Amino acid sequence: QVQLVESAGGLVQPGGSLRLSCAASGLIVRIYRMGWYRQAPGKERELVAAITSGGSTTYADSVKGRFTISRDNGKNTVYLQMNSLKAEDTAVYYCNADRKAWGLGDYWGQGTQVTVSS
Repeated sequence: QVQLVESAGGLVQPGGSLRLSCAASGLIVRIYRMGWYRQAPGKERELVAAITSGGSTTYADSVKGRFTISRDNGKNTVYLQMNSLKAEDTAVYYCNADRKAWGLGDYWGQGTQVTVSS
């Protein structure tokens, strides 16, 4: 059974930092394109960052230079380091395993709330 378990988010002041983790079981993160998405109230879910099996990374324009996605193959975990957080980063963040290249369905984590506010 596949599980993607995200770490707890939390309340962070503007300008602060937070690291999210996504621990996978039943799935090897280095094989698939792993991503972080977010969904703010009243908005559609959007891609924040992704890392391919080859290690290439992609970022939304709104987070470039502030967020970093990484992967620890030994721990089978994907991380999202978020720096210089802004109020507009407030959202529920989801971990995603994109298996389309393998002709398989995606997996999603349960989501974790990140609130940026003073």
